[in-house]
Amino acid sequence: MDQDMIVLARVKLLSANRRVVRGAEGLWIYRLLTQVEPETYGSKLAYVLVEVSMSPLLRELPERRSALLEEAVQVAKALDTSNPYRAMVLARALTATERERGDAPGPPQQRA
Repeated sequence: MDQDMIVLARVKLLSANRRVVRGAEGLWIYRLLTQVEPETYGSKLAYVLVEVSMSPLLRELPERRSALLEEAVQVAKALDTSNPYRAMVLARALTATERERGDAPGPPQQRA
């Protein structure tokens, strides 16, 4: 793992001065830092993955939305059961996945 990239990700995270960094930058930061500290950053990665999957930019890309949601579910499931955020982010990721597939009630994702 490139230590310079880890330091850069941590600096970006600290300089963002937000609880959760969103969008492409958040994905990059949390994907990298989850490899180093999964219990610390995994829940934020799962949260951002679900959020990005709902982006209007992905409206015409159902395969990409599904891939992001599957990654969110995998990341959330990998968290230790004692992690206080595991249940919340896993439920959110599973609900979004079901909604994407059309298996759950709620506002459906716009489909191409």
